[in-house]
Amino acid sequence: MNIYMTNPLKIWANSVELATLLSEAQAVIAMRVIGLAGIWSVTPYENTRMVSEKAYALTKSASDATRASLRGAPPDAVIAAAIKPIRQKTRANARRLAKRGIKRG
Repeated sequence: MNIYMTNPLKIWANSVELATLLSEAQAVIAMRVIGLAGIWSVTPYENTRMVSEKAYALTKSASDATRASLRGAPPDAVIAAAIKPIRQKTRANARRLAKRGIKRG
């Protein structure tokens, strides 16, 4: 059995990634809610998209974390593997929705 010493800097990096993920998720939620109100420019398929992408991101997150754990990765690497797919999706959504902007006219 492998015993790993967890690197405090990697724990800090995971904390920063998680905090960024949470702030981007809040921004995405805000833009989507404002879009539902007709103020923010969103596509007609935004509601379907926001439901379907969650299932994929969560499944990928769980499988990546499980794979890392079964390989014997240290805990900080397992957490990083779990955060990565969700973070990629929130980053992409935040950028995409921010580009659309306020609805004109």
